[in-house]
Amino acid sequence: MDRALYIAMTGAKQVTLQHASVANNLANVNTQGYKAQEDLFRALPVQGDGAKTRAFVVETSPRADFSPGPLQQTGAALDLAVRGEGWLTVQGPDGQEAYTRMGKLQVSPDGQLQTATGLIVMGDGGPIAVPLDQEVSIGGDGTVSTVLPGQAAVSTAGRLKLVNPPAADLTRGGDGLFRLRSGNPAPADANVRLVTGALEMSNVNPAKSLVSMIELSRQFDLQMRVIRTVDENDRSATKVLTV
Repeated sequence: MDRALYIAMTGAKQVTLQHASVANNLANVNTQGYKAQEDLFRALPVQGDGAKTRAFVVETSPRADFSPGPLQQTGAALDLAVRGEGWLTVQGPDGQEAYTRMGKLQVSPDGQLQTATGLIVMGDGGPIAVPLDQEVSIGGDGTVSTVLPGQAAVSTAGRLKLVNPPAADLTRGGDGLFRLRSGNPAPADANVRLVTGALEMSNVNPAKSLVSMIELSRQFDLQMRVIRTVDENDRSATKVLTV
């Protein structure tokens, strides 16, 4: 009874946390470049004297589903999507390199290339600056070109830093950006290619997530029934012992 009670109690807690994770996925179903979060759980025996009958349900390290989301064609010159594997490099709010698949870019009032959320886009040599009076285009290899309206002469402003570190080395931060677990910047990968005039949408499957929420609700109810059953069995056993 003791073991069942602890498994059910901690299981109910972790199911609640997983329910919140699925709800967050659903909330980001229309967020460009969003990668669904996955949570896994396992039973872990409690260590120590007098605790051999107890076990906890604990969460393993949350992981992301790195499968690509569907592409939405926009035709906009500064809308980008990574073709296959790879990431765009931005400067995170902490000033360090971070990685995203959200490719809706814009030019800031001071001429810096940035994301729609205001994050500075990094090039192979640092932030990329473009003239405000020129049209900007980005090639499939990440090369940023500028040209004066009505002119034929094209200038190169830089090249986006495109990276492709192993998925196992990436971790998602509280800001939704990915970083290397080591804290070091990832090296540029010349094999990463872009699709211009398109955006990658979220890879969250709404139908699957809704079904998952129903299943988690049922799991929570099951854990509560186990707790009630253990409590009833304990009361019954106490009555037998006191007779």
